[in-house]
Amino acid sequence: MIARKLAAVAMLASSLMITGCGDAQMGSVDVDKIMAEAPRVKTLMTEAEGKVKEVQEKFEQDYGNKEMTEEESSKAQMEFQRKLEAINQGYASQIKSRMDVVIEEVAHEKNIDIVINNSSDNKLVFQGAIDVTDDVIKKMQ
Repeated sequence: MIARKLAAVAMLASSLMITGCGDAQMGSVDVDKIMAEAPRVKTLMTEAEGKVKEVQEKFEQDYGNKEMTEEESSKAQMEFQRKLEAINQGYASQIKSRMDVVIEEVAHEKNIDIVINNSSDNKLVFQGAIDVTDDVIKKMQ
């Protein structure tokens, strides 16, 4: 955890030097808040939950009352887990892609050079950064 923070601070410092020694505008976002409040994220999460429920119901329908060997049961469980992971990864990728695009748009609109994740459990900057979290949430309709 500390290594991640140090790496982020080092990246931030090098970014500031590259962009012109203090002339850079820095922004921050609270990704946890975006995940909890952005309407588009909520919609995608609801869709993902629906897909997971479909897969669970299909699994129960196909294997719920079926007598299987331990090997067949293990294969069925692995296939079930693979499907759930694929759903989760697909939706996580969609959310991240959309969030990245919106953060980039907001940064461009506000002439911000650097935007860092400054979630409450992973605070890197306590002052001096422009918090664009609410702007990102509004744009993620």
